[in-house]
Amino acid sequence: MTRPPTAADAPAPSPASRALPPWAALTLVALAGVASAAQGAVNAELGVRAGNPTLGAVVNNLGGALLVGLGVLALPSARTGLVALRRARLPWWAYLGGLGGAGIVLAGAYIVPVLGVAIFTIAQVAGGSLGGLAVDRAGLAPVGRLALTWPRVAGALLGVAAVTLAQLGQPVGDLALGLVLLAVAGGLGVALQSALNARVSAASSAAAGMVVNFATATPVVLLVAALAGALTGPGPTWPGDWYLYTGGLLGVVIVAALLVGVPAVGVLRTGLALVAGQLGGALLLDALLPGGPGLRLPVLAGALLTLLAALVAGRGTARRGSGKVVWPPGRVATRERPGSGGKLVG
Repeated sequence: MTRPPTAADAPAPSPASRALPPWAALTLVALAGVASAAQGAVNAELGVRAGNPTLGAVVNNLGGALLVGLGVLALPSARTGLVALRRARLPWWAYLGGLGGAGIVLAGAYIVPVLGVAIFTIAQVAGGSLGGLAVDRAGLAPVGRLALTWPRVAGALLGVAAVTLAQLGQPVGDLALGLVLLAVAGGLGVALQSALNARVSAASSAAAGMVVNFATATPVVLLVAALAGALTGPGPTWPGDWYLYTGGLLGVVIVAALLVGVPAVGVLRTGLALVAGQLGGALLLDALLPGGPGLRLPVLAGALLTLLAALVAGRGTARRGSGKVVWPPGRVATRERPGSGGKLVG
């Protein structure tokens, strides 16, 4: 006669099921935002010098996919995560997170020359903030459902206002409503990317989350580049500067940081911290690169206000004394009750 299964029979939680303290997660994501600013700069420069704006995205995704593939071959734990993912039986749409990253990279290549950096950035952050609120409320990320509270709404609005402040003085292109809405949709896609990749990671491992991200995004980028003529016709002129080919490495760093940030603080706050780091990175590039505009006070103020927005959005959020994320997704994260031993209840 077999005994019923007990808690001791349950498999040990994967590393992805434990979350960093919020302050550590926000710091890590903000540093990844600095990497994101550098990634955007090198991808754009590579696309211009190679002769097609999509070539920067192609090199970025191929480089990231190659690094992740080498990691899977070198690390047995990465292969174990992929086996665990196969057994997790997640719904098919959980594997589509990489499409959000591919979409915003490709959209930026074509939208920025028309709208300008300022409008594109503001629209993208507005979409990301709206998407972060919606995704957290729906419980798509492994942190569980986060209620639509006034501090979270205020943090999202403050983040959009901060980015708007940071873009003061930047040139504005033609205000085409369709392209603005497309940039907003790109921001929504990034929010979904963060949630779904974190969900895959929580079901297996962070390495598996990165594999799924690049395996989904890279074919889409290659297809769009082929349709745009970047992979056919006259061969591109590849520049010899090595740093222009570091977009893939920076992309791996960014995706890894998002996989750590989302389980700890949710999609909205992770997105705001990433934007704060992006503005800080842009400030450093402006100040350090030869011929740059130097220190711009609106960008500095925007970076600080966006980081403040990430902190404001966290007021009233559940505390995690156990250090574990809420799983399965969809469970409501609430405040701790007295005597709960520091565990989430909901």
